[in-house]
Amino acid sequence: MFGSERVLVVVPARGGSQGIPLKNLRPLGGVPLVALAGRLARELAFVDRAVVSTDHAEIARVAREAGLDAPFLRPEALSGPLVSDLEVLSHALTELERLDGVRYDLIVMLQPTSPGRRSEHVLEAVKKLVDGRYDAVWTVSPTDGKSHPLKQLVIDDGRLDYYDAAGAQVVARQQLAPVYHRNGVAYVVRRECLLEQKTLLGRRTGALVLPGHFPNIDTEFDLELAEFLAARGGLRP
Repeated sequence: MFGSERVLVVVPARGGSQGIPLKNLRPLGGVPLVALAGRLARELAFVDRAVVSTDHAEIARVAREAGLDAPFLRPEALSGPLVSDLEVLSHALTELERLDGVRYDLIVMLQPTSPGRRSEHVLEAVKKLVDGRYDAVWTVSPTDGKSHPLKQLVIDDGRLDYYDAAGAQVVARQQLAPVYHRNGVAYVVRRECLLEQKTLLGRRTGALVLPGHFPNIDTEFDLELAEFLAARGGLRP
């Protein structure tokens, strides 16, 4: 419990992956990504229940060994590449409330593909949501100016153009307003936001800005980068 709020952690880890086959079982520092998420969930004393949402028996087994519960396998309808986090979390929440006979107030999503998180990051995100009375809180990182949306380009029928026409007016980086990107460290969402607003980005969503680099594992290069950071002490394996 966090105060009077019952907390459910969901680790989404489907078996299919287009970039890296069985990505959630790939090791970082010798530990499978899904197990890293499970180990961290165990450090959160305020969590009432921590589960893996997967369609894959081996992922479920590894998750259990790391301390996550695996009380169900995802139905086939929730196992494809275009299934949203909203669908996965809503299914896990309603299924766990049915199985456990309790109501969960806060849902925390910990994606295995963001192994740079620490327990204090998750605690800060939950605290920010409760103290600020937000519908949701996402952890984000500042986006480097070179990747700013107004500096992005598109190619349309062979012709190069700005992604946003306003980019033509930018002559110095000082003109660029700060922007942020999701780092996947933690999403904290209220039950009502999921089931009634039917979104992870509620009407009142707060941001926890985290400095530093948080690798998000989508490709083999991302995994190599994470291993490099872990070896240098910049990432806890």
